[in-house]
Amino acid sequence: MARFFERLGLLVAAFVKDLGGHLLMFLQFLRWLFVPPFRFRILFKQMEQIGVDSFMVVVLTGSFAGMVLSFETYHALRMFSAESLVGATLSLSMTRELGPVLTGLMVAGRAGSAMAAELGTMRVTEQIDALTAMAVNPIKYLIVPRILASAIMVPLLTVMCDFLGILGGYFISVSVLHISSGVFIGKILRYTELSDLYNGLIKAFVFGLILSTVGCYKGFNASGGAEGVGRATTKTVVISCVSILIADYFLTAFMFGG
Repeated sequence: MARFFERLGLLVAAFVKDLGGHLLMFLQFLRWLFVPPFRFRILFKQMEQIGVDSFMVVVLTGSFAGMVLSFETYHALRMFSAESLVGATLSLSMTRELGPVLTGLMVAGRAGSAMAAELGTMRVTEQIDALTAMAVNPIKYLIVPRILASAIMVPLLTVMCDFLGILGGYFISVSVLHISSGVFIGKILRYTELSDLYNGLIKAFVFGLILSTVGCYKGFNASGGAEGVGRATTKTVVISCVSILIADYFLTAFMFGG
């Protein structure tokens, strides 16, 4: 029994230490965000790596998620003779929930892991130490552009995911399920509001901050050579995905719970 509580205590202590480390990383990002010099070239490069390089993954994910959701929604609503609400259900689901969550998960798996691997490699090969020796602040130079680029690009990718998800659902609903095009679009316009899109983009912004902060922290503090970089990359994906789902619950409860 004593050994059990000892292990439990070690796990809790490790969790608190890790959580504190992520928080301190984010606070350092806020501290250096508005401090010159502003390296826009590095920021645009990170926006390309995080956003443009993730575009096709998000396109495929959003499109097929919308198609599948249309099928499932149609068969569920048909039991209540409410097939006309497929469009509204799809639109609300994509803008409020699936768009930001799926985009966050995909970017975490592709770009978040890349951040951890790149920074981890720089750490174990002492490139970060070399930056410090040259009087270049590694937080300002390495961390700030990545977190800021992620916070910008994840909401933009979410807009594309929402649009293509609804478009894919429209195609399936009209061409396969034979729902009237006018009814499908009319229900979307009637029940979907701009606030639904805005709230989804707020979620995406938060998810972008989460996945980039986790990726930067794990990579920046990697140790143990190539094996350590691999562990950091794996932990980044797992922690980012779980954190996004947890944050999604609390954001949804706050935005739509009332």
